[in-house]
Amino acid sequence: MVVNGIFHRAELLLGQEAMRRLGEKKVIIFGVGGVGSWCVEALVRTGVGHLTIVDNDCVSISNINRQLMATTKTVGQVKVDALKQRLLDINPDVEVTALHQVFTEDTAESFNLSDYDYVIDAIDSLKDKALLIDMTCKTKARLFSSMGAALKMDPARVKVDEFWKVNGDPLARALRNHFKKRKTFPKKKFKCVFSDELLKNMEKNDDDVLHTNGSLVHITAIFGLTLAALVIKDATELK
Repeated sequence: MVVNGIFHRAELLLGQEAMRRLGEKKVIIFGVGGVGSWCVEALVRTGVGHLTIVDNDCVSISNINRQLMATTKTVGQVKVDALKQRLLDINPDVEVTALHQVFTEDTAESFNLSDYDYVIDAIDSLKDKALLIDMTCKTKARLFSSMGAALKMDPARVKVDEFWKVNGDPLARALRNHFKKRKTFPKKKFKCVFSDELLKNMEKNDDDVLHTNGSLVHITAIFGLTLAALVIKDATELK
């Protein structure tokens, strides 16, 4: 991708060759809510040239407090369609594939994860999240995963670490228990964005999956922007 005026400031920092590499990268993002939507925006604004966004929801009024494309004008629209339009408004040359569907055991095989350089996991469902992690770790794609962003207020507590080293996050603990119970483990290491802050007791269901909890944009956005930073750093480093 030719670096144009949109990316002038990014090129000043990263250099022309790094921008060229970013433009060639293919990234798929599963879940474009409070975390994923901000991740996608940062990737587009930094020059990533090929994005696939996956989500089966429509914009609701309750999304407006934290999701990038959610406004009073987009309520009722398909999330990936509303987000795609915004991304094209930012960079008309970016290639965006919007898939209005959910990643589950029934649909997993329809995604050829090996086609991508990076897979971003911003899925809420524990079962589906575990499946995506397992499948991605069997491919050449680099995986970056978001843990729970709800019930957080302190941005200074947001961290990055390898999955098995994540401490203080109930979703990470539930995922590890899921893998241990099934005696199936991810084939390679991957980094997670998480926070060890817990503002109150978290109610759980039988599968140790967190119920819907309150969340704020300054936390969910930091999770998403940190995921984007991991992609950008990895893609622009000389191997």
